[in-house]
Amino acid sequence: MLYKKYINNTLKPRITEDEVVLDLFAGCGGLSLGFEAAGYKTIGFEMEKAAVATYKKNLKGDCFAIKLDLEFDYPKAEIIIGGPPCQPFSVGGHQKGIEDARDGFPIFIDAVRKLKPKVFMFENVRGLLYTNKWYFDLVIKELQKLGYIIDYKLLNAVNYGVPQNRERLFVIGHKAKFNFPKQHPKKLTVGEAIGDTMLTVPEGSKFFTASMDNYVAKYEKASSCINPRDLYTDRPARTLTCRNLAGATGDMQRVKLPDGRRRRINHREAARLQSFPDWFEFTGNETQQFNQIGNAVPPLLAYQLALALKECYQLDELYTYEEILENKFHPNNELTLF
Repeated sequence: MLYKKYINNTLKPRITEDEVVLDLFAGCGGLSLGFEAAGYKTIGFEMEKAAVATYKKNLKGDCFAIKLDLEFDYPKAEIIIGGPPCQPFSVGGHQKGIEDARDGFPIFIDAVRKLKPKVFMFENVRGLLYTNKWYFDLVIKELQKLGYIIDYKLLNAVNYGVPQNRERLFVIGHKAKFNFPKQHPKKLTVGEAIGDTMLTVPEGSKFFTASMDNYVAKYEKASSCINPRDLYTDRPARTLTCRNLAGATGDMQRVKLPDGRRRRINHREAARLQSFPDWFEFTGNETQQFNQIGNAVPPLLAYQLALALKECYQLDELYTYEEILENKFHPNNELTLF
């Protein structure tokens, strides 16, 4: 399996750079793994202790189980990355705008303000461009005030070698020139990722009960589902989430065996669909492991973004704050939809 061999060999920490990458809201280290594979040292901050343990077990960088606040004194870092949690806000929250610290963006902006990194990147759900677009605009304006050019784009992981349709928003702040990584010409399939196990019965497999089969049948009928929501060998997977990995829901990620039984995919299969290498070990109970996988940025996509940021970081030409505000060099920051 070329895919398995590729991610196992490519996505290994290889620290070759002097710069430090600060990973805020780091989870189990999906983003950091991509950056360490690209040569960077990392330092992570994450609230969930099981995720912190996973990070520390697999990555060369350290990770701290800390709840960040606006008083936090960050270690020196030249690059900041992360996935700030963003909650839907009430009218009251909207009125407070960027000063509302119930979500992660004030923390992320505060870190950028204090450390003044040369480049930064954050990832979030696509809904930030729609339901909460007003808030996204506030975030971008605050970051621009700090003297950064902002580029953003919706990226689907399936276009970057990950065997899963997973669309997320990526925002890059820089002072030179940034190019998003090029799309791959081929989409990888579930069969290419987990074809060695998906039609087998691994130890500890969990099967649908009769009541669960009936529930799924009703769910599919009610939603006018043409193709059952099983995983298929000849196409990429649906988006992996905490809910459809760990929960007994109608859209659970599952495979249908030749004998007709359906089983839930295990955490190793889910990890490979997220492009985590087989050597990457998850800690915590079953639900915690599934949540770590479902919340992560696919490391293979993170790796390609890290290489793109490295190229941007190494550019000698930097624009002045006044040039950035005038935006003469950057007339169009249009969102590209796939």
